Amino acid sequence: MIRAYKFLLRPTKRQEASLTQMLRDHCSLYNGALQERRDAYAHPSKTKIRYGDQSAQLKEIRAFDPERQGRWSFSCQQATLRRLDKAFQAFFRRVRAGQKPGYPRFRGVGRFDTVVFPKDGDGCRWDSTPQDAVTRVRFQGVGHVRVHQHRPVKGRVKMVSVKREGGRWFLVLACDQVPAQPLEPTGRVAGIDMGVASFLTTSEGEHVDNPRFLARSAHKLALAQRNLSAFPQRVKAHKRTRKHRAAQARVNSFHAKVRRQRLDHHHKVALDLIRSFEAIAHERLNIAGMTRKPAPKTDPEQRGVFLANNAAAKAGLNKSIQDAGWGVFLGILAHKAESAGRELIPVDARNTSRTCPRQSCGHTSANNRPAQEKFRCLQCGYTEHADRVGAVNVGIRAGLVLPVL
Repeated sequence: MIRAYKFLLRPTKRQEASLTQMLRDHCSLYNGALQERRDAYAHPSKTKIRYGDQSAQLKEIRAFDPERQGRWSFSCQQATLRRLDKAFQAFFRRVRAGQKPGYPRFRGVGRFDTVVFPKDGDGCRWDSTPQDAVTRVRFQGVGHVRVHQHRPVKGRVKMVSVKREGGRWFLVLACDQVPAQPLEPTGRVAGIDMGVASFLTTSEGEHVDNPRFLARSAHKLALAQRNLSAFPQRVKAHKRTRKHRAAQARVNSFHAKVRRQRLDHHHKVALDLIRSFEAIAHERLNIAGMTRKPAPKTDPEQRGVFLANNAAAKAGLNKSIQDAGWGVFLGILAHKAESAGRELIPVDARNTSRTCPRQSCGHTSANNRPAQEKFRCLQCGYTEHADRVGAVNVGIRAGLVLPVL
């Protein structure tokens, strides 16, 4: 089994400056490789440049600029070029599929926050047997950096990443051969229904409240963003004033706090579900489609006039869905289920809250749900909380829950 461990780094001032310089140099390498691909495509010959061609140039680049590029790990720089190559592969895949292409863009210094070391021991060394009770990791060009290791690392470390989040630095270890830790059987199964009013509802009728972390911080975040908007936009990083950088840091800190709160909530809820149920069924959600803006409606009688399409109401719903973070939660739930030996079953999400769960009925209609929390079957008169009906139908489709008699 594969698992990732994330630990807080505690670098000294000098090490933090070296880590920042490492990100800058890798960002420069990424942007230079992107510019080379753009120039090659703009040339009349339409020359194709691939990862292998750019990787072969690394030796010359390191010799030409030993201060900025020669001091860092060769394989780490190859990983940065591979990252650009994956961006182009995704671009061409979207072009072939007829989707919005999204051509790879240049990265600013503040938007390049991760450097990957493909192999432990090549430019980076994880100290698995720390001395004097202090864990350290060694980066080429930086030195031995202290690590706040809050839990043991199991398995074999395959890949190491260093990541900057706001003003803090983190170490991410990707490990394989991690042994599973199966939990004791409970004899319980359930279907779950994701929602906005309640974060989720189980087929047994248990509701988990939606904490709405972003909505709770909206007022303070709006004040911080208003303060930031008072400064001129598109100012280069080296020309920003101290107050400008402080305003930007305050906005970033609010978003980082909301993200940490949301992740903590997701981990706790997922762990509680895994400990309670042996098998869990959930909806297979198309979150990107659910949060898509409504298409404009043109007035056939008046040229250049658009009809109302409830864009404002849809924008509020989209914001609530993104604040709940269903996709991240389901990913965390899948990882915990694999580690604990539990079964996770995704099912079709269509009409789960509009179908009567009675065995003798099964009537499906949009009018069966007259309100957000109310379900009343028009054919048999069955009434129940709409979210629980959705959870029961999810369990029925997975074969875990029996229909209502």
